[in-house]
Amino acid sequence: MKSIIIDDEKKARSLLSTLIQENCQTIDTILEAADLREGVKIIKQEKPDIVFLDIEMPELIGLQILDFFDSPVAFQLIFTTAYNEYAIEAFKLSAIDYLLKPIDTDELIQAVQKAEERQRKQELDGRLVSLQKNIKQLSVNKIALEVPRGFLFVNHDDILLLEADGMYTKVYLKNGETKLISKPLKYFAEQLENKSLFFKCHRSFVVNLKFIKELTNTDNGFIVMENKKVVPISKSRKKEFIQVIQEVFW
Repeated sequence: MKSIIIDDEKKARSLLSTLIQENCQTIDTILEAADLREGVKIIKQEKPDIVFLDIEMPELIGLQILDFFDSPVAFQLIFTTAYNEYAIEAFKLSAIDYLLKPIDTDELIQAVQKAEERQRKQELDGRLVSLQKNIKQLSVNKIALEVPRGFLFVNHDDILLLEADGMYTKVYLKNGETKLISKPLKYFAEQLENKSLFFKCHRSFVVNLKFIKELTNTDNGFIVMENKKVVPISKSRKKEFIQVIQEVFW
């Protein structure tokens, strides 16, 4: 891990650096800055994991650090000071800990451990957000079918139709395969309802309009798909279905 010590006293920086080197083996890089402005510049360039920050410094005090960053920050903040009257203000800034000078070794170790735990959690949360984002992007053009060996990700353009089979759904694919998925048709219908080429023409069927071969416009209308599957059209949805067909193909 990478850290930075921001303190206007050189002796204080040197002492804390030695304590970290001797007791916190997970920290392999220790940077230093003599004032807040310099420290902020280094933080933005080097992106340390932990910031040890003195509160009482000339010009700008440590409590002003978040004024220089967009919230939330990526680093873990540990305040160091000889004065305990700042404790409440420090924790209002979501500091991981508050160390009084002279710094106690055990308290330093505990503070670093807490910082490491929070850093790991933030990294995990970040990976989960990234994964969710990627899956969401994938869902724009694909649908996930849960099969015995895991998940089959199928392009919308490869699905001819979906048919309800009790609490299961038969998914007919362009390559001639049929997958029986242990999800009700409603589950897929909700995912595809905003996809313009899919239409639920019957309580038991969702069809891909691209693969309609024939439409019979009678009282008991039905559709013939390209795989020769005959699909009924419910009376309550027939008028809307004809309108959709006209909008898509005319």
